[in-house]
Amino acid sequence: MTLKPRAEQKIQELLHKGVFIPNPPTIDIGDEVRTDQISARDVSIYPGCRIYGDKTVISAGCRLGYEAPATIENCRLGAGVELKGGFFSHSVFLEKASMGMGAHVREGCILEEEANGAHCVGLKQTILFPFVTLGSLVNFCDGLMAGGTSRQNHSEVGSSYIHFNFTPDADKTTASLLGDVPRGVMLNQPPIFLGGQGGIVGPVRLGFGAVVAAGSILRKDYPEDNLLIFAPAPPGSVRPFTPAAYPHFRRIVENNLLYLANLKALEAWYAQVRKPFLESLEFGGFLYAGVVEQLASARKERLKRLRAMAEKAAAPALTKGKTATATAGRAWIEHLESIEGVFGAGDPGEATQRFRDAFIEDFEKITGKDRIPYIEAIRSLPPEAAAKGVSWLKSLVNDLCETASRTVPSLNLFNKSI
Repeated sequence: MTLKPRAEQKIQELLHKGVFIPNPPTIDIGDEVRTDQISARDVSIYPGCRIYGDKTVISAGCRLGYEAPATIENCRLGAGVELKGGFFSHSVFLEKASMGMGAHVREGCILEEEANGAHCVGLKQTILFPFVTLGSLVNFCDGLMAGGTSRQNHSEVGSSYIHFNFTPDADKTTASLLGDVPRGVMLNQPPIFLGGQGGIVGPVRLGFGAVVAAGSILRKDYPEDNLLIFAPAPPGSVRPFTPAAYPHFRRIVENNLLYLANLKALEAWYAQVRKPFLESLEFGGFLYAGVVEQLASARKERLKRLRAMAEKAAAPALTKGKTATATAGRAWIEHLESIEGVFGAGDPGEATQRFRDAFIEDFEKITGKDRIPYIEAIRSLPPEAAAKGVSWLKSLVNDLCETASRTVPSLNLFNKSI
């Protein structure tokens, strides 16, 4: 008897489990894919789909490739996720997240509950908090966006928007922080609105409640909340270009360190708060492991990009006429291992631990041991309890930034309030 090809065997296994595959010969499943990590409940895989990777997880209610063929490679999908067409690799999509056809989602992405994009959206090293919505024809790599309280009151990125994340010096120390983790996780902040046909030249910080006019290109930070921003275009000019000049070296470093600190705060939030909620779900342990993996990937990416920028700033062939930048670059390189240690450390300071313990105690009293859905649990927090959580995560962010600044004292980092 001739054995069936491995892919066909896996397809038959899925059909036997009850997965809806209307045209089985049109899909491909890699030998390494584990069918026991694909739910038997209400999963639909439409023609033209390709599923690869031993880490791939597909939870109940997922729909893949309804609008166009979709490739899934080592992605973890929570319940009700819809990936309607495109390429999706090494990323995590939590409950009811969705992307339209033509999406290109690469490694390092986390789309939390009901975060979504329309057609032709490109993401890489991108973290979207619940409900964040991206319009069509959007390129939004290297950023974290929070804000909003529901699907009716969500942060929005207008169509034809670009996060400019690659510089003329060919580096990517450009991660932008739109909102922040300490307040954003509480799902009680006003949404951020980025008007269509606009852009951000990263790294940029933006406060909650910001409304950016359509067509605006942001080139500086607007960390205050509730601003209406009309970013003027710079005057036309032609002048000599100096490679690797980095006139705003300190600001770039500060914004990257603040981004790293927020990643660490999000990691702490998942470990201390979100983990039990995820683990109560089908394949929840895999989802949690995926989030931890992507956060580690994001931290590694940011540190790698900072090292590359510092090396260019300090390179002997490029330092003529820019002594201050070269000195800063050399100082950064000299202390980089210590900086990496700051953001890899496990134990927070004593004050941060006290804030954490006070919040966790209140949180467990309010939400109880019977795990209600995560979004519902966060919304149930009274303002005073949510404020304790913000204090904990803000303290963690501040501790990390202050420790990093002491590690490289010559850069005089964070001499203003963080």
